[in-house]
Amino acid sequence: MLNLFVTFDEDGVAALTTAGNILFIVIGILALLAVSFFTGKNRKFHPKTLVFSAVAIAIAFVLSYVKLFRMPWGGSVTLLSMLFVTLVGFWYGPAVGFTAAFTYGMLQFVQGGGGYILSPLQVCLDYVFAFTALGASGFFRKGKYSLQIGYTVAVLLRGLLHAIGGYLYWMEYMPENFPASLAAAYPILYNYAYILAEAVITLIIISLPPVKNSLRRVGEMARG
Repeated sequence: MLNLFVTFDEDGVAALTTAGNILFIVIGILALLAVSFFTGKNRKFHPKTLVFSAVAIAIAFVLSYVKLFRMPWGGSVTLLSMLFVTLVGFWYGPAVGFTAAFTYGMLQFVQGGGGYILSPLQVCLDYVFAFTALGASGFFRKGKYSLQIGYTVAVLLRGLLHAIGGYLYWMEYMPENFPASLAAAYPILYNYAYILAEAVITLIIISLPPVKNSLRRVGEMARG
């Protein structure tokens, strides 16, 4: 039964099969529906919320394929993909934000072909916890620069969880071109290099008046 969802290479490293990928998509969808069902009396989860959240996740997932450039040590800078995940939390608060971000994390897991499964904790740190952390933007919804602050905190938390996973599981995969003198900081530098590069680009773009006004109008529609 395990072979239906997980396959092992000659080194004993596990990866998801096609059936396993489909299973994780189903799990993500069921998780979103379960939260919506059990909080059905909460207006935060009415159909309009689900529609805007689903559209935001879909846009984020598509943009995650649009890679602006790749960092020297690995990791790609995408076109605003993290922004659209954090927008859900910014619109509706942390409960909806974390749910949407968790779903996005499941899609990212599938996007990478299941990634490499070294252990359940590794999967949680790299995909479940790290991407779900983007929902933390929901705690920062008030103030002049609330979107910028919420986005920044959310992506920093994502980077932190990736870095923890890096120390626990990925140190032996450090590239040969990485400076030996900085080896102890490899997971931090690797993850924050591409995450902060994308964050800087995103913060510049969303601070432009036309973009700021457009995001404000969309936010009013989402919450209205």
